Amino acid sequence: RFANGDTRNDPPGAEPWGGVPKPKNYFGGDLQGIIDHLDYISSLGVNALYLNPIFESNSNHKYTTTDYMKIDPHFGDERTFKNLVDACHARGIRVILDGVFNHTGVDFFAFKDIIKNETKSKYANWYNVRSFPVGPANKPNYECWRGYGDLPTLMTQNPEARRYLFHVTRHWTRSALD
Repeated sequence: RFANGDTRNDPPGAEPWGGVPKPKNYFGGDLQGIIDHLDYISSLGVNALYLNPIFESNSNHKYTTTDYMKIDPHFGDERTFKNLVDACHARGIRVILDGVFNHTGVDFFAFKDIIKNETKSKYANWYNVRSFPVGPANKPNYECWRGYGDLPTLMTQNPEARRYLFHVTRHWTRSALD
């Protein structure tokens, strides 16, 4: 929520800029807003820009990843991300993404498949589900980040899950450099 550079991608019900942040409200900051202020950021002597999660998510904090392969549409798109990276690199600023690879949201494809197919899901070992059917987020029967049921923990020691996450990191590294 640094700056709102494109009001067309604001979430529905976005509140006026300068309001009080709450657990479920939105204000509309995006990647274009950062691009628009890079001269200011650079004038501060910044040499690295750390972005909180920018992947598609259904929460305002964006830690409930639904798709690691997409930029959340409220922030922009892959072209805008590429423009941001290029503009940062032209100023000697590195870009760091908060990948949040230790957990997903409950609407992530692999977790949704487990809910649907239970033990027959090819992703059953990506998460530590204690029993089936999978419980609701308000009463999780699966391992989740700090007990928050809408943040199921990925079993990153699982080779298939790890392969997928490395695929994601390679995608965004290439995307930033192409």
